[in-house]
Amino acid sequence: MQRHGTPAPDMSQQLATAPVTKLLIRLAIPTVLAQLVNLLYNIVDRIYIGHIPQVGEIALTGVGLCFPVIYLMSAFAFLVGQGGAPRASIAMGQKNHQEAERILGSCFTSLIVVAIPLTAVFLIWSRPLLYLFGASDNTIVYALPYMRIYASGSIFVMLALGLNLFITTQGHTRFAMITVLIGAVTNIVLDPIFIYAFGMGVSGAALATILSQALSAVFAVWFLTRSPQTDLRVRRQYLRPTKKVMLPVLALGLAPFVMQATEAVLNVAFNASLYRYGGDIAVGAMTIASTVMQMVWLPSQGIGQGAQPIMSYNYGAKNTKRVMQAFRSVLVLSAVYMTLLWALIQLWPQVFIWIFNSESQALMETGIWTLRVYTAVLCLFCIQMAVQQAFLSIGMAKASLFIACLRKVILLIPLIYILPHFIENQVFAVFLAEPVSDIISITVSLVLFLTVFRREMRRIEPRTA
Repeated sequence: MQRHGTPAPDMSQQLATAPVTKLLIRLAIPTVLAQLVNLLYNIVDRIYIGHIPQVGEIALTGVGLCFPVIYLMSAFAFLVGQGGAPRASIAMGQKNHQEAERILGSCFTSLIVVAIPLTAVFLIWSRPLLYLFGASDNTIVYALPYMRIYASGSIFVMLALGLNLFITTQGHTRFAMITVLIGAVTNIVLDPIFIYAFGMGVSGAALATILSQALSAVFAVWFLTRSPQTDLRVRRQYLRPTKKVMLPVLALGLAPFVMQATEAVLNVAFNASLYRYGGDIAVGAMTIASTVMQMVWLPSQGIGQGAQPIMSYNYGAKNTKRVMQAFRSVLVLSAVYMTLLWALIQLWPQVFIWIFNSESQALMETGIWTLRVYTAVLCLFCIQMAVQQAFLSIGMAKASLFIACLRKVILLIPLIYILPHFIENQVFAVFLAEPVSDIISITVSLVLFLTVFRREMRRIEPRTA
């Protein structure tokens, strides 16, 4: 076991000296697998629910209305976790291990504190919130029980998501994968038991998810408090959050928070507009399209998370060459992955729709063309993902926040309401807002990288040993 105040030399040395691409692949494989498993967390409920006899189509739409709640919980976990984990890694690169553990302890407490009011809000105002999200009288009966049970487990969701980022940032991606794997396997086993065997329907799906997240949270807490493998440890003397620690953490975490929180706002905007123009079928098609987008996005995010410890550590050590090598590697790997998935979606969209519902012909017909439109430029999104991760990894909060706001807040949400006034097929117009905003935001992200990010690398390069 390491001594307090001294980082474990093995992983630190690898982050500083190992060949970047090989190291990235080694770190990314567990994080990608973890995100694939995390994907199962997110979609296995929808797969089982969508195939409930007679009511699968409407039940799936109802659960889709709970996405804003799921996004908001994740957003607050990322505000603390993605704000704290890179800063802890940068501190490790600067050989300031005590500061890294102080950040971890403060974030641990903050995750618990934030979970309490979130639970209260989502439980007390669940019904009016769901109607605000676009629920109808047909779908509220499925959305309401799912939301209330899921909200009851907020603290488990927050700890599982937030703390796992501190495991990843140390380079212990295998253990980060185990955190997610424990919960996902439990969820896969419990879902059919609760949904079908016990006849609990959507309530059973929500209960299975929360119990699974609880097991993930327990493992993450154990690893960061008891495991001899961890380089950073939650220590009692660092549990009290301070302004000095948390303000920089929250500043950096604001960008991923905005990205995830605006997913909730975005989901509300999509659902409300689609229900107005196309009814429950259009909302159901959006549930499938957004889930398929997650199927592509989450594993790609795993590649970025594999690169984050390399970029953060070497930025702290002022080794710009390795930072840029890591960026190029993550861009290439994510481009290959996203292009392959984009091609499969465009060629065979019906396969992806069938995963969630095979009974409704109307949902299949609408889903095929809406999915193609929604993912039209997905193959290029690797650029924004890589740039966003690069800014986040080196602690450039303002640039990261701007990119997060640009695509969704500045472009996509207004386009959802503007385009239907100019295009006759209004459902098509709503789905078209996604690729239009993607093209603009990807272009701006690339310009920011070529100017702001490279300028920052040049600023610290003369100090590189």
